Amino acid sequence: MVFRKELNRRSPLRIFERSLHGGLGKGNIGVVTSRKGVGKTAFLIGVALDDVMRDRQVLHVTLDHPVERIAGFYDEIFAELVRTTHLDDVAETRLAVERNRHILSYRGGGFDTGRIGNSMRFLAEHAAFKPDALIFDGYPEFETVTETEIAALKKLAQDFQVELWITAQRHREGQEKDRREIPLAVSRFDGYLSVIVRLESKADHVKLHLAKDHENKELSDLHMELDPKTLLLRWA
Repeated sequence: MVFRKELNRRSPLRIFERSLHGGLGKGNIGVVTSRKGVGKTAFLIGVALDDVMRDRQVLHVTLDHPVERIAGFYDEIFAELVRTTHLDDVAETRLAVERNRHILSYRGGGFDTGRIGNSMRFLAEHAAFKPDALIFDGYPEFETVTETEIAALKKLAQDFQVELWITAQRHREGQEKDRREIPLAVSRFDGYLSVIVRLESKADHVKLHLAKDHENKELSDLHMELDPKTLLLRWA
């Protein structure tokens, strides 16, 4: 029999946290970068599901999809998790996912960090929802974002003491990269970014590489990959 606590204990994200010497950490920004369609959103939902199943609260903010579509992504990946692990306490775990996760969509525009801050204060006051982690899917666009906007993200993470995950797209050709294979459009903000994870598409899996781990010079091999069929994180 497999229950939620056992599933979390055995999750490959535990080694991810150890590789990062404890994880991303509150008040810090982590970036997931890859080419389009490789699995950035799936990775972040995997991180979010792991959090909510440990009764940590997650706010997922999307600029690209309606709320229903993001909720559908969660449902699909959760269903695969149940199927592949033979989870026993499915109803209780599903309830934890719904209770500990909130999704906001700014697909029609009107997004800014000040508005997100107001939404978080509203959720805390009226819904007793105080996220431990904040996911931005579709923001910022690193090719055009300003340092002022990145500094505002950092301040948001620090003011609300959340782990903030964002995404960055790597293009196939014509994009300048540093020695870590990270786009210069991203690495120019290194001073604001605590963790950078690079996803690399292989024949039958997506390999995870750690490109930045806080101020640590020696980077760990994550020994993790993403299954492109199930969209689940697994040991490599």
